[in-house]
Amino acid sequence: MIVRAKKNLGQHFLKDKDIAHRIVESLQADKVNKVLEIGPGMGVLTQFLLQNKSYETTVVEIDRESVEYINQHFPELKERVISDDFLRLNLHDYFTEPFAIIGNFPYNISSQIFFKVLEYRNQIPEVVGMLQKEVAERLAAPPGSKTYGILSVFLQAYYNIEYLFTVDQDQFIPPPKVKGGVIRITRNQKEHLNCDEKLFKSIVKMAFNQRRKTMRNSLKTMITSEELKVNPIFDKRPEQMGVAEFELIVRMIGEQSGNNEQPEQSV
Repeated sequence: MIVRAKKNLGQHFLKDKDIAHRIVESLQADKVNKVLEIGPGMGVLTQFLLQNKSYETTVVEIDRESVEYINQHFPELKERVISDDFLRLNLHDYFTEPFAIIGNFPYNISSQIFFKVLEYRNQIPEVVGMLQKEVAERLAAPPGSKTYGILSVFLQAYYNIEYLFTVDQDQFIPPPKVKGGVIRITRNQKEHLNCDEKLFKSIVKMAFNQRRKTMRNSLKTMITSEELKVNPIFDKRPEQMGVAEFELIVRMIGEQSGNNEQPEQSV
């Protein structure tokens, strides 16, 4: 049985087993004993995951044809094949303890996958994934880079991000139009931000939606005190701002309005 790659699902099956093995070896899941693979397809990563007996592998796959293939070729997974859309899952229904995530992610939903990871960040200490090279580079980009953006800030607030290696288009069936990039993200020690996290999210989005403007211009409706209007930190553009500087701005804006409430702890 061969699974047909479906364009609407963004499927591009990795065919090089050496690369697949390298991706699996990049997982440093030494603090967890459970791993969730997203979109196993025909099991090119799954086969190597199952060879590692130090953790229990579960797979989630939306494509029914792939689910049938996995059930036929990897019977040892037994009840650990979730036939569903990862983006719709309540992960607490499947995992009650920390778990790592790995996968050759569909390029068309890779950003959404990482937003979901953020929702469960205190349960997911590590993710190793292949995604579109440009997106992978954007997530790992430091402040000051032209590719640094909203998701870069959100992820870097809670995770350390490493760009590991690039995979050429000809290593996939069918070949995508762009190269792939493999990244590893590992949870940092920050339980929550040092500011109102709901306001943090709003300000980061507002700033990057007008990324050519200075923070002063993009946030002018939120800066009401004369002291803040002349503060040099607002001369910066959003791509020049690290997580700590965004936290500082959020605290400043909260304090000027007399917001003494406890920070919202959700992103």
